[in-house]
Amino acid sequence: MSSCALGHGPALPPWPFQGPLEPVFAAAIEVFMAIRTILEFPDPRLRTRAQTVARFDADLHRIIDDMLETMYAAPGIGLAATQVDVHQRLVVIDISADRADPLILINPEILTREGEIATEEGCLSVPGYYDEVKRASRIRVRAQDRDGNVFERDCADLLAVCVQHEMDHIEGKLFVDYISSLKRERVRKKLEKERKDRAARASTARESRRAL
Repeated sequence: MSSCALGHGPALPPWPFQGPLEPVFAAAIEVFMAIRTILEFPDPRLRTRAQTVARFDADLHRIIDDMLETMYAAPGIGLAATQVDVHQRLVVIDISADRADPLILINPEILTREGEIATEEGCLSVPGYYDEVKRASRIRVRAQDRDGNVFERDCADLLAVCVQHEMDHIEGKLFVDYISSLKRERVRKKLEKERKDRAARASTARESRRAL
């Protein structure tokens, strides 16, 4: 389930600029958004229990914007701050077809759970692996938005699954914790081998460039 670098995005107009300032500010904001590295299982940082968000300021807004950019670029439909090594109780989700309806949950808590649904889940922190997980099919969640306003929302089906999946992350839990220990160990070994292979290829590429 379930980092835009500096210079990515629209170029700013030359200075002095004559015209409405709003498009300039919008472009500047996009330039300074960044795609962050997503931690991968079994990185121990994924087991960190996130802290309550207490300050709703520009730094928090930047983290939220970076997380959205990272999630869309992955691509994924949900991302918890824990996955980008920010240990705050913050989740972003967008299950819309046009990727234009982001849901931001800060300090979320599930108030009620009903029903049961079994779905095949994946995770940006466990790339390439999918397995069936059973969760509540309907939940009611209370959270704060990016400005600290408290709200409640009823979630069903895919959205309910996604919220529960991402909230597991801020508790230091992964969806592979729901599968057998034998399967989990196989996934761990596979991902560690893939990381070593990527590192070896990158090292070979660097050596090749030096030789040119």
